[in-house]
Amino acid sequence: MSKHNKKRNTAFLYEALVREVVKRTINGNSDIRNRVISIIKESFTPQSEIGKELRLFKSLLETRNIPARVGERLIQEAKKEYKLLDEKKIFSEQSALIKKINKEISKSVFSNFVPNYRDIATLSQIFGEDISIKNRVMLEEKVLTNISHKSVQKAKNDKVNNLVVSKFIERFNGKYGKTLIESQKELLNKYILSFLDNGVDLKMFLNEEISRLREAVKGSYDLEELNKDANMKQKMQKVEELLESFNSKPIDKDMLQSILKVQTVVSEVQS
Repeated sequence: MSKHNKKRNTAFLYEALVREVVKRTINGNSDIRNRVISIIKESFTPQSEIGKELRLFKSLLETRNIPARVGERLIQEAKKEYKLLDEKKIFSEQSALIKKINKEISKSVFSNFVPNYRDIATLSQIFGEDISIKNRVMLEEKVLTNISHKSVQKAKNDKVNNLVVSKFIERFNGKYGKTLIESQKELLNKYILSFLDNGVDLKMFLNEEISRLREAVKGSYDLEELNKDANMKQKMQKVEELLESFNSKPIDKDMLQSILKVQTVVSEVQS
């Protein structure tokens, strides 16, 4: 079997660029970060051929825990749709993207660690590469096993994301002298990757998290220690007012910092 060319794998190019956004965010290089985001949005549009190709990759990469018979049909339907794509356009669009990466970002993008690279390479071989029938059947069976079993990929990705944002966390800890709790790590992860879905996942998380924090603050008024400390009670009232004000504010770094602080306060009150 010939060696897989990752630069000609659309899903790898996409994932490598996503990792580059995370790296640039951690390093505070907003100019390059924004340029990478622009390149992603320009390249993987619903109308572009590699955008359509990426959608087929994702249909199998992100599906888990479905009946085997449904999985078999999904694989076959994805293969049928893939055959309708224009290979010459895919090659041309990939070439243009690779050129942009080399010229406007860095060749190091291609060395970014992509945790599900093996799965991506497997799908590329099933979809487009010239391999023997035996190898193709074996690879399809591997994909079927992945999509018809409960996913452990989320746990793996969470672990990887925690490693990726470690430097960002260290910078925050150095500034505020606190160790991040799980809710803060989750907030930072969603903020850093919010460009992927135009912040939809982040907004949903914030909606639930602010509600949770608000209820926790209201519940703190029943604590005996708080009622005995007028100064502390006044601070909690200010925290409650701050949370209420978020309803009319845009999501930005200032809001993020404020929520991180409130999460710390609530965690300390509840401990």
